[in-house]
Amino acid sequence: MEFWYTEDHTDEVKFSIKVDKHIYSENSDFQRLDIFESKEFGRFLTLDGLMMVNEKDEFIYHDMISHVSMAVNTNIKKVLVIGGGDGGTVRELTRYKTIEKIDMVEIDELVVRASQKYLHYTACKLEDERVNLYFEDGIEFVKGKESEYDLIIVDSTDPIGPGEGLFTTEFYTNCYKALSEEGILINQNESAYYETNAREAKRAHNKIKNIFPIAMAYQYHIPTYPAGHWLFGFASKALHPIDDLKAEDWNSLGLKTKYYNTELHKGAFGLPNYIKELLESE
Repeated sequence: MEFWYTEDHTDEVKFSIKVDKHIYSENSDFQRLDIFESKEFGRFLTLDGLMMVNEKDEFIYHDMISHVSMAVNTNIKKVLVIGGGDGGTVRELTRYKTIEKIDMVEIDELVVRASQKYLHYTACKLEDERVNLYFEDGIEFVKGKESEYDLIIVDSTDPIGPGEGLFTTEFYTNCYKALSEEGILINQNESAYYETNAREAKRAHNKIKNIFPIAMAYQYHIPTYPAGHWLFGFASKALHPIDDLKAEDWNSLGLKTKYYNTELHKGAFGLPNYIKELLESE
């Protein structure tokens, strides 16, 4: 008998992957976690039945959430990652010798432990000496912080369940306060294609642009997320993602990436008209 993982992208659209093996399943206090193995996408992790990360295309997400900010400010030393329990974002950040500290705050310890056991391709750097793991609510963790981080990356799930509070004005305001004078915020900003995701993308962008003097969205294409066309947000107190791009400095580091490059960096901020109209509308 064939075994298929199927995810509802909308009430009218489904996405399926043929599964070879169901490796792991557990319920935490926050959500259900499953890990599957397939020929096409390798091992993949789902939360409450939604695709979070898989072996084949995770490099797209983690390249674009990590390297864009590092190419704008090549002197980032202190980083806060909120979410990102699979470890892929931390893995990319540890490639920078200039980074001195990475605090990773994940509300669900089960995600981290399962990833360390079954998803070595993303979790392989969580034991780096510069990484500090905190298993608590990132919303509460950032409260009261003042000018503590050069970069905050909100590597969140969709705004449902544990991820809901990571899309609020109060949270983004606390992130602003926690950033240094040239601090950068990168946030998971949903997709502008399907109606439900598009509504959340617009809401998140509008909240952030009312707090930060510089706030822009940029795009990436990932096959296993709904519509395959998704957004991150870039916000900063002082640095512009294109005008302040240090392409020569970043390229001189010699980092080998599968998706990101500095030419793509510039192009990622050139959004299709339907997305620009959505984000610019009141």
